[in-house]
Amino acid sequence: MKIPKHPTLIGKMIDARVKQLQARSPVLAASLVQIAKHCGRPTCRCMTRGEKHVGNYLTLLHAGKTKTVYVPLDLVKDVRAWIQEHRRLKLLDKEITQLVIAHVRSYAENQKRKKGRK
Repeated sequence: MKIPKHPTLIGKMIDARVKQLQARSPVLAASLVQIAKHCGRPTCRCMTRGEKHVGNYLTLLHAGKTKTVYVPLDLVKDVRAWIQEHRRLKLLDKEITQLVIAHVRSYAENQKRKKGRK
């Protein structure tokens, strides 16, 4: 992202990104992983042929500990969209932070320039 030098232009960029901050869907701060494992039944194909069962799981931090939650197949598409929405908002937040810092710096420089100090 290219950041302009003038505070007015930076302010316009900040306003544009703040308008995009509204969530379009539920937001989920987690990772979706596929885990292949044995079920443990002695007569199952995973024990006799070695073909493991594959399941989708969410991993997330809760109270400082990693939690894993099973995701049914019919919800996988929705869960992916919710995770993507979290990533989009996280990226917007990062961009807004960079722009606000640049705005503060350029504002001070612009004020000095107006007063003829530099």
